[in-house]
Amino acid sequence: MTSFQLNWDEIDDVLLDMDGTLLDRHFDNFFFEEELPRRYAVLHGLSFEKARGRLMAMYRSVEGELAWTDLHYWTGRVGIDVVAMHRELSHMIGYLHGAEAFLGELKQRGKRITIITNAHRASVDVKTAKTGLDRRVDRIVDAFEVGYLKMRSEYWPTCQRLVGFDPKRSLYVDDDEGCLVAAEEYGLGQIIHSSKSSSQLPAVSSTKFSSIECLLSLTNGGIASS
Repeated sequence: MTSFQLNWDEIDDVLLDMDGTLLDRHFDNFFFEEELPRRYAVLHGLSFEKARGRLMAMYRSVEGELAWTDLHYWTGRVGIDVVAMHRELSHMIGYLHGAEAFLGELKQRGKRITIITNAHRASVDVKTAKTGLDRRVDRIVDAFEVGYLKMRSEYWPTCQRLVGFDPKRSLYVDDDEGCLVAAEEYGLGQIIHSSKSSSQLPAVSSTKFSSIECLLSLTNGGIASS
């Protein structure tokens, strides 16, 4: 893990990914890699392994496009109401360790907090209803509002116009390296990788960016303040 230091006096805006940074990605991993394949297998009379392989190929076919996270698209493509499934399994949705406390710290410091997520609005609605995340931040911007996913270079200028942040005075945290690379190329001032995206999986540090396992480490040490 690369060493880093933040000066909070030089940060006005904090841009945070949702799934895998604030919320536990275990829900999404279980949903798309386990439960949806199980139901797809039953619907189409397939083995779990064959159903899972078929769905994984479908996911890869639209990776990087808005359809990748469009729950209505997947409902039509697999023949299962995935929005209703999200609601049914919403008891599995929760914060990663330290995320709620970190949001409270940011509020105390007077920072503007914007969630920027590749998630579909239907997914955002289910997750905010379960967690109250929307009440802890200033704004949630989903990829469909921007028109691109975050790993696309076209995303960032449009997102900046929507939110009004100064790239040089912004902190961005995400668990997806592709999204971080695009942000770096656009000129985001401070970029941090979230290495512990799921409570059920070990942390995986980035080889390109400074990595943290818990968001609270950004406020509880190693931070300069003038």
